[in-house]
Amino acid sequence: MNTLKAEKRSMDVKAKKLRREGYVTGNLFGKEIEGSIPVKMNRLEVDRILKTDHKGSQIMLDVEGTAYDVLIKEIDYNSMARRVDEIDFQALVSNEEVHSTAAVEIINHEMVQEGALQEMLSEIAYKALPADLIDHVTVDVSGMKVGDTVYVKDLEIAKNPKIHLHTDPEAIVLTIDAIRNAVPEDEEADGEAAE
Repeated sequence: MNTLKAEKRSMDVKAKKLRREGYVTGNLFGKEIEGSIPVKMNRLEVDRILKTDHKGSQIMLDVEGTAYDVLIKEIDYNSMARRVDEIDFQALVSNEEVHSTAAVEIINHEMVQEGALQEMLSEIAYKALPADLIDHVTVDVSGMKVGDTVYVKDLEIAKNPKIHLHTDPEAIVLTIDAIRNAVPEDEEADGEAAE
């Protein structure tokens, strides 16, 4: 599990000023934390951790020497500045279920025999105890062909009795559609013959 270092943030200093100085602001909240703890983190450290972790990932947040087992709850990405501005963390309690999401990771795209892959869901919402949290679900599409469909209920996450799905089990994760040409082939042939 990755660790991210954070410092308690003084609310006297505006978030905008901290961002200019190379920090990402955030909040740590949880059942055993009164209110929330405003924090600031080094932008380079945040960028490093977000290469492998994302919304729904479980990490250790080290706030000035106190380690918290946390879930990355929300990431506020500033697309104009191309940077993360704020991250919210939920401190986990071992015997309390938390709401989270697992990213859908599709592998072996190039192995789809025919047709075009249409991804309908990019994440699955669920609730589980901290020990049972997962941050991604892998879907292997090798050998799939036109007409094949993967539903949420087909995934490993749906078969895990320790995970309570919030996304509808009947929801379509992905499907393989026929590739339709813009111009039917016979019309194209007629056009060539007329030339």
